[in-house]
Amino acid sequence: MNSKDHMVFVVDDDPRVGEALSELLSSLDFCVAVFSSAREYIEFPKPDVPACLVLDVRLPDVNGLDLQGQLADRCHPPIIFITGHGDIPSTVRAMKAGAVDFLPKPFGRKQLLRAIEEALVRDTKSRLDRTQVDQLKERFSRLTPRERDVLPLVVAGFLNKQAASQLGISETTFQIHRGQIMRKMAATSLAQLVRMAVRLEIAIPSSESTPL
Repeated sequence: MNSKDHMVFVVDDDPRVGEALSELLSSLDFCVAVFSSAREYIEFPKPDVPACLVLDVRLPDVNGLDLQGQLADRCHPPIIFITGHGDIPSTVRAMKAGAVDFLPKPFGRKQLLRAIEEALVRDTKSRLDRTQVDQLKERFSRLTPRERDVLPLVVAGFLNKQAASQLGISETTFQIHRGQIMRKMAATSLAQLVRMAVRLEIAIPSSESTPL
């Protein structure tokens, strides 16, 4: 992993902690940005690269755990909590909400680097997944309204005749739509089309017929 292709954000109101982490991570060739408040971090223009957030629990403007909750609905880097005031309920809350780790101060260098490595790998994968879903959404947008009606029946395993009857169209017309869907979605098999539909969260009706 090339550290220069990634970003580590540090939010801690203790300047000594921020400086120490900046020096440590910079010496390992990481790109680091340090902030003393949640507001500074939120307002900072984020580069479009895999990243992680090393976040203190106690900040002057907002509790780190509350900030984690505020970021939950956004595309944000995985969080590594650091704190000098840790307790079990806070740790459980952070980890349940998806934190990579919860490190009590003083923490070891290896602990931190291991957590950062895991966070960056996780964010890299998440970004790839989002890119792939965006590509699928773009392909799906090319489908006609009728093809969007046909798609769920195809991936549900309806027989051509059964699905055509349900839509009130001929079996030949249904097969034409099916072929167009496979082409526009760039699916090479029914199994691949099913996986695409799942990733797009398309509602798939149940069918008692034997899958194609």
